[in-house]
Amino acid sequence: MSPQEPSAPPAVWNSLEGLAYGGDYNPEQWPADTRMEDLELMKEAGVTFLSVGIFSWALLEPSEGEYDFAWLDEVMDNLAGAGIKVALATATAAPPAWLVRKHPEILPVTADGTVLGPGSRRHYTPSSAVYRRYATGITRVLAERYKDHPALALWHVDNELGCHVSEFYGDEDAAAFRRWLEGRYGTIEALNASWGTAFWSQHYASFEEILPPAVAPSTLNPGQQLDFQRFNSWALMDYYRSLLGVLREVTPGVPATTNLMVSSATKSMDYFDWAKDLDVIANDHYLVAADPERHIELAFSADLTRGVAGGDPWILMEHSTSAVNWQPRNQPKMPGEMLRNSLAHVARGADAVMFFQWRQSFAGSEKFHSAMVPHGGRETRVWREVVELGASLQRIGQVRGSLVEARVAIVFDYEAWWASELDSHPSEDVKYLDLLRAFHRSLFLRGISTDFVHPSASLEGYDLVLVCTLYSVTDAAAANIASAAQAGATVLVSYFSGIVDEQDHIRLGGYPGAFRDLLGISVEEFHPLLAGGTVKLSDGGAGSVWSEHVHVSGAAVGEASGAAVEASGGGASAEVLATFTEYPLDGVPALTRRSVGAGSALYLATFPDRNGIEALVDRLLAESGVSAVAVADPGVELTRRRTADGASFVFAINHSRADATVRVAGRELLTGKPFTGTVPASGVAVIAED
Repeated sequence: MSPQEPSAPPAVWNSLEGLAYGGDYNPEQWPADTRMEDLELMKEAGVTFLSVGIFSWALLEPSEGEYDFAWLDEVMDNLAGAGIKVALATATAAPPAWLVRKHPEILPVTADGTVLGPGSRRHYTPSSAVYRRYATGITRVLAERYKDHPALALWHVDNELGCHVSEFYGDEDAAAFRRWLEGRYGTIEALNASWGTAFWSQHYASFEEILPPAVAPSTLNPGQQLDFQRFNSWALMDYYRSLLGVLREVTPGVPATTNLMVSSATKSMDYFDWAKDLDVIANDHYLVAADPERHIELAFSADLTRGVAGGDPWILMEHSTSAVNWQPRNQPKMPGEMLRNSLAHVARGADAVMFFQWRQSFAGSEKFHSAMVPHGGRETRVWREVVELGASLQRIGQVRGSLVEARVAIVFDYEAWWASELDSHPSEDVKYLDLLRAFHRSLFLRGISTDFVHPSASLEGYDLVLVCTLYSVTDAAAANIASAAQAGATVLVSYFSGIVDEQDHIRLGGYPGAFRDLLGISVEEFHPLLAGGTVKLSDGGAGSVWSEHVHVSGAAVGEASGAAVEASGGGASAEVLATFTEYPLDGVPALTRRSVGAGSALYLATFPDRNGIEALVDRLLAESGVSAVAVADPGVELTRRRTADGASFVFAINHSRADATVRVAGRELLTGKPFTGTVPASGVAVIAED
């Protein structure tokens, strides 16, 4: 999509110059002399931005109503004197011991009734009225004290909401769930209709009879499960809003955010819904060391974060300098990997690079988690790379505020993710992200940037739109996708898309319900494959996970191979591009294409193998006219950021251990010299294009 002028962030955040650099700073863990040393090290590293006070409630309010701000006053003043801006936290991510002792009812309860106790973090339920009262109280005290402090640039509200616990089953949660349902449906009759409670005698006479979908003898009502997912995302967001309301009242000119966990592993919260209450999107991302393609997963998560941000620049609030502490085997990052990771996030829209944490802890659960200042101090590879990264970010500071250029959209919907993976479905092997990641990987390897777009968002400006496993979809969203094809886009819809509406009700008349007319096909019956099973295709490829009995409108099964036939409703014809070749679906369409308006709509009825994905992407790119950012050797990650006035920057990140050639002309910002066309092994080039 062609870059548009980014929506203006609030003035304080926007006043930071260049790309912000820093991390979580926990000075309460260290004595005063170490904190003074920190200031010198921060200057050496080029730190400009820190999150402060995230887990400090127990020290700020050691007993109810008794406060100690001396250490935080000193830290804030020292950081301001050093020219470092602060994202000040509300300190609410871990309730102090005195609060748990006085009010154990704030603790979260799991589906099997287990009460999760203190001794860790995030040990509260967002629906607790008592906890909200105390949390808004400490938030107000902090806001009043530091509202005019020169270091304050951003409010960091709570921390990683939904981490560790994202579903809540206590009595107060159940009551909040019932209130939420009554607000959503208005009447119990409407809820019964939505949940289909005529099945299994689940009819409710009043909202008071409803409980959260906890442990039960058999499968639970899918409508109830889906609404409980929606409720929990809303409950956490409503808690966030309660703290935000205090900050807006006391510091209306200071922007606020919370650090999301946008990745290919986080499904519990609808971050597109959250985005409207965040002044700037902030995200935490950590690599999985065991993943040999972890840099591609990073790109997926960064692209999705940018999608949540609506294309605007965002903050990388946390990632790691090297190893983490919570994986089964915590390998360190390889030499140069931290620089590549950091600049890959910048290449995909981040205007701030931050880490957990500034100084590696000497005690506690995360003492083996890497940090900007490692246990070994200055005489370490990690520290040298931290200093190098700070200098690199300063050299490329002019990319701040520019937008990532992309002509491919992948439609992404958290509610479809939730609904598609409920139980009692045709196959447990259908996972929402699998096909999305396969297409994203193929595009990544070709140097093609991809935007993740909510199904209700505008698709204008995209030449290729991928709709993968969009199991549930509203009428309006389906029409939005169809209009993209009418306007000239190449649209691909995959199996298990358009099957149900937003209430998880089957769209009757044949699958894929919402997209039948667009595609000119109808599916009579699903034929999911057994574990490990494959099916051969007429184009020489193979499919896995899924197959189905597809009819192209106007043709009998077995008659359509290679032929163009009339689509439903007359007009443009649907062409069969590939068929299944094995019993019982021999000759049945597996890939179809229909001309629609100025564009086209394709249907994919199986999960192609890797070669099949590559061949299909070749076809889609040729038809849509989308091409790579530049010509480059294999192993080079390519993206382009462009400013509103047309200046453009190509990021070329070499993930191979050999020098790579990239055909781009311009000035390389990291060296300050004309780009020679070569990116060193395991290196990065940022080219201001001629």
